[in-house]
Amino acid sequence: MLRILGRDTSSNVMKVLWACDELGIPFEREDIGGKHGGNDTPEFRALNPNGLVPVIIDDSFVTWESNTCVRYLAAKHGRGTLYPDDLQTRATAERWMDWQVTTVSPAMIPVFRGMIRTKPEDRDMNVIEQGRAALSDKMAIVDAALADRAYLAGDTFTMGDIPIGIAAWRWFNMPIEREEYSHLRRWCDALSERPGYQRHIMKPVT
Repeated sequence: MLRILGRDTSSNVMKVLWACDELGIPFEREDIGGKHGGNDTPEFRALNPNGLVPVIIDDSFVTWESNTCVRYLAAKHGRGTLYPDDLQTRATAERWMDWQVTTVSPAMIPVFRGMIRTKPEDRDMNVIEQGRAALSDKMAIVDAALADRAYLAGDTFTMGDIPIGIAAWRWFNMPIEREEYSHLRRWCDALSERPGYQRHIMKPVT
């Protein structure tokens, strides 16, 4: 059975859990990281030298990096669905996945850490607002992309929707001022009807 190492409150672990739910993959998950610790042990570092979650273990195969884990599982279990057969549709999905890591996540981090992980009296609101404005710019890009399509890679849900779908949940549920991007909202509402999103993503932002 697939093993997933990582706490379920990590957005990166959530990607893998949601993908497994969509694909119907049974798994066992172990709390690692955050308050649970365990990611600095020699045993864990032998699996992932970065000491980060998630790590997945599929029989004897071990891999890490959350979007790589999603791609691997989608390619193995979801060809033609989460993992599109059409090369251009697949490339579009993968592009959004890469963009989430390189562009959305760096904008999200100062806002998330400042508003969720920092005591009110210790917050630097100037830094947080700069991050919020940068994040808003990224959400505007997603909103524009969704103006003429149901999902990020086209008319059907793919692996490309998973990473940014989690970011969108945080955007709409962090205690910040936000622009009400209508296409982004419609897409997030559609994701909210998916059982895997309900089970693994629609939680208080902590």
